[in-house]
Amino acid sequence: MTPAPAVLVGIETGGTKIVCRVIDDAGRTLTDTRFPTVTPDRVVDTLVATIQAALPSGARIGGIGVASFGPVIVDPASPDLGRMLATPKAGWTGFNLTQALRTRLQAPVIIDTDVNAAALAEQALGAGRGFHSVAYVTVGTGIGGGLAIDGRTLKGGLHPEIGHLPIRRAERDDHPSACGFHPNCVEGLTAGPALAARLGGRRLDAAPELRALVCDYLGQLSASLLLSWSPQIIIFGGGVMTTPGLLSEIEGRMRLELNDYGASVVSKHGPYIVAAALEHAGLEGALIMARTASQSRWREGGHES
Repeated sequence: MTPAPAVLVGIETGGTKIVCRVIDDAGRTLTDTRFPTVTPDRVVDTLVATIQAALPSGARIGGIGVASFGPVIVDPASPDLGRMLATPKAGWTGFNLTQALRTRLQAPVIIDTDVNAAALAEQALGAGRGFHSVAYVTVGTGIGGGLAIDGRTLKGGLHPEIGHLPIRRAERDDHPSACGFHPNCVEGLTAGPALAARLGGRRLDAAPELRALVCDYLGQLSASLLLSWSPQIIIFGGGVMTTPGLLSEIEGRMRLELNDYGASVVSKHGPYIVAAALEHAGLEGALIMARTASQSRWREGGHES
């Protein structure tokens, strides 16, 4: 029996907004909605109503992909898959969006971090095409990173939290960390809130000493990623990265940090650190996960579970 036409649902959750896109089996967008990240129950109600309103007559939901802010349990073997860990976002600690969507919409759900989803999308559709291992780093309100290897992302007991990797402070840098946990992590010293406190209203490209500091710290982070993950390319996204020329300076600092160690990885033709190519990489990654969820459902017996 021919199955009913299926739609795919991609959801990206962030600290301030939720994005939801529903596409049909031909890839056409049926709805593309954004709304504030409020309480979990209100978010679920809005998502369910949005998705159900977008369903064509007779269609079913093939799969749902969720690219989530963290920290969140993404280990597929965990009985708590999808449960949000301690977060300052009111009401979200302990909530399980995956379980709520699966129950309300009776559809398979795959969840991963927003940065892992972005790495997945950039590898499949963006700046990481042609590379079998792709690291994605976002520098904005926080610093996060994900790794995609041949279409699969890195996750284990937790998920990558590279923003909390320690870095070596510059000799005269005694500015307080913006991180409540660590005095010397790259997020606490280099993410958006930390830079805003340091800049005092100036632009980064008008503050050469601070710009050099940012490139030093992100260069150290990049060297750590090369030595630990050994990606074939590192892709940077996020608001801080819109400063012209920053990526090449970060790569220069990374090379100095490495001191020619690992040269065989970074000596390929062209830059090793590049800009993200996709405007909404996390959402695109969520849709890739939704397609995987849909295909898995039908492989497991040829009918809905």
